[in-house]
Amino acid sequence: MWWRHFKENSLWVRDELFVLAVRDEHGRLIAVAPLMRTLRPAWGPLRIREIQFFGADPNITELRGLVCRPEHRTEAMQLLHEHLMERAGEWDSVQWCGIPAGDSVGALGAQPPYRTVKDYYLRLPGSWPELMGGLSRNMKEALRKCYNSLKRGGHAFTFRAVSKPGEVHAALNKFFKLHRARAELDGTLPHPDSFKTARSRRFLRDYAYRMAQRDQLFIFQLIIEGRVVATRIGFVFGDEIYLYYSGYSPAWRKFSVMTTLTVESIKWALERQFRIVNLSTGSDYAKARWQPVETVSNDYLVRSPMVQNWFVHNKLLNVLRRVPQRSMLGRVISIARRGR
Repeated sequence: MWWRHFKENSLWVRDELFVLAVRDEHGRLIAVAPLMRTLRPAWGPLRIREIQFFGADPNITELRGLVCRPEHRTEAMQLLHEHLMERAGEWDSVQWCGIPAGDSVGALGAQPPYRTVKDYYLRLPGSWPELMGGLSRNMKEALRKCYNSLKRGGHAFTFRAVSKPGEVHAALNKFFKLHRARAELDGTLPHPDSFKTARSRRFLRDYAYRMAQRDQLFIFQLIIEGRVVATRIGFVFGDEIYLYYSGYSPAWRKFSVMTTLTVESIKWALERQFRIVNLSTGSDYAKARWQPVETVSNDYLVRSPMVQNWFVHNKLLNVLRRVPQRSMLGRVISIARRGR
C-alpha cells in the first residue's frame, strides 16, 4: 500500500522494488525486508543508487525496518547484509533501519548510526487506579486539573472510538482539520502538518480503511457541545495499540483536551485488556510524564565497496535529496563541472 501511493517514477527520481526474503534451512520464511532501490536521477552517468526501506516519506512512517520475529532479527540482518555485499555492483549505499540499540550486526555495528529513533510505550496493569498509583505527584495533579477545568467551565464531554469502515471517511476529515489546526497554532511546540499533501491524505485514508476492515483501527474523539475538539488515531497489533498522529481545536487548548483524550484512550485500552499502549516515536514532555518504557533503535548507512569516494557520494546524494525536481538537472550539471 505504501508503494502504491509513494513510489516515485520520474526523470529525476525512480523507485524500484527490491524486496528480499530470508528463509531457514527448511525453507520456512523467517524475515522479509520491504526494500526499494531509489535512483537519483533516474538516468545518466551521475546516477546514485540507494537501497532503503519502504517509508521514505515526510514524517508519515514513524518506524521502518525488517519484518520478522525478534529472535530472528540479528541472523536475518547479517544474512541480508552479506547478500548485498556480494552484489555490491547493484547499489551505492544501503539504509539499514530499525536495528535495536545494542544489536551487533556484523559490519553495521562497526560504524556509528546516522540516526537514532526512540519509541515510548506503557505496559498496562490491570486497572486505571493501578496505573495512576505509579505516576508522579505532578502528573496526578495535571490529570485532575484537566478534568476539573472542563467541569468548572460547565463542559461535559463524550469519548468515542470510531472503528466501523463506513465511519472512517468522516472521522478522518475531522482528523485532518484538527491536525492542521494544531500545526498552525503559535506559541507552543511546533507540530508540522504531516498530511498537508493530497498524496499523504490518500495514503492514510486507504490504510485506515483497510485496517478498519480488519478491526485494527480506532479513531479516538473527544466531543464537547456536539463537536469533535480532539482526536487521535490508534492502530491495533495483537494486544498492543499504537497511538498515531493527533489534532485538536485551538479554541479548547486551555482545557487540556488532548491530555483528556489520551487518558480516556488509555482507560478504553485497559477495559479491553490491551497489554501495551504505544505512545509513538519522538521525545517530548507529554510522553515523558507518563514514565513510559523507552526503546531505542539505530539506522545505519552502509556504502558499497565499489564506491571510491564516499565524501563526494554523500555530498551529491544530499544535494539530490534537497533540490526541487525542476532544478535538479541544472544542479547536477554544475556539481559535475566543479568536480572536473
